[in-house]
Amino acid sequence: MATQQPATRPANPRFSSGPCAKPPTFELSKLADAPLGRSHRAAVGKAKLKGAIEGTREVLGIPADYKIGIVPASDTGAVEMALWSLLGERKVEMLAWESFGAGWITDVVKQLKIDAVANTADYGQIVDLASVDFNNDVVFTWNGTTSGVRVPNGDWIDANRTGLTICDATSAAFAMDLDWDKLDVTTFSWQKVLGGEAAHGVIVLSPHAVARLESYTPAWPLPKIFRMTKGGKLIEGIFTGATINTPSMLAVEDYLFALDWARSVGGLKGMIARADANAQAVFDFCDANDWIANLAEDDATRSNTSVCLKFTDARIQDGAAFAKAVAKRLEAEDIALDIGAYRDAPAGLRIWCGGTVETADINAMLPWLAWAFEAEIAAQVS
Repeated sequence: MATQQPATRPANPRFSSGPCAKPPTFELSKLADAPLGRSHRAAVGKAKLKGAIEGTREVLGIPADYKIGIVPASDTGAVEMALWSLLGERKVEMLAWESFGAGWITDVVKQLKIDAVANTADYGQIVDLASVDFNNDVVFTWNGTTSGVRVPNGDWIDANRTGLTICDATSAAFAMDLDWDKLDVTTFSWQKVLGGEAAHGVIVLSPHAVARLESYTPAWPLPKIFRMTKGGKLIEGIFTGATINTPSMLAVEDYLFALDWARSVGGLKGMIARADANAQAVFDFCDANDWIANLAEDDATRSNTSVCLKFTDARIQDGAAFAKAVAKRLEAEDIALDIGAYRDAPAGLRIWCGGTVETADINAMLPWLAWAFEAEIAAQVS
């Protein structure tokens, strides 16, 4: 028999892993200062874009000599821009432990046909980071959004590397302590940890990456939206607000609001603390219930944003159907929206725990998860 429904409901049931929950203080009226109908190249547009770039630098603690650009097509566009523009000068080592990392392998090996070695791990695991050869260029995700597995830190990256490190940090930036000295190209999107509106990406380049761009020309033609150099020199305007294509000034205003909100909760340290608290509530729940577990097998590599869970009860006959039924039941009650596992991932749930989510909402949702589990078990037995 299913347990009784809990009395407390989350104030915000949005636990999607992208686009993610807006900051708790968000209202559409907060975007009233967006210069709609104005050119992004007008003084007001340039000022907004520059503010977004410098705000990113400030909140994330990005070194002053690193370049920050706003680019099209979300994090995917930013990663593709890096792969197409920078790779091919030397051998590449591709690291993957989830679907997006696997996608970058496909692009490099099958599309660009670069000399590359693919180092992969199953969902829930991570590759042997100690074996990475940093004479090669290295491409990896800091946090596997679809597996809930992240690198524990940047200590494994060689400070004296000759190759570039290209890091997809889209569900890590603003929630994890990125080691900028170890990262040459870093990408993310606003729609993840800061809950920004979709479609825009950010690319961050170290001096080492800029030197590669200015000294190496790929053997393949580059689409216009990937070009970061002209005449062998970096196009500086991209990194001061002169975007490659037209940005949404409404989305930029939304990002500026999110940056201000991040400052109000303690900046990067505050954002990390919020994500850690949210994730810990889920971890504690798993420890207290033997029918559910973290997909990440090593506590040191479990994500504090895209927390992926698996059902472990022996009574479950069809794992995929069961997980979908639990997620559907929670959505029908308006308790947790969009928490099904990613389509390529093992059957289970994925709960977003980034800083825009309130810990009180996580704590209110978890008893409902137990209720939905018991209800589905009862339905299966009957």
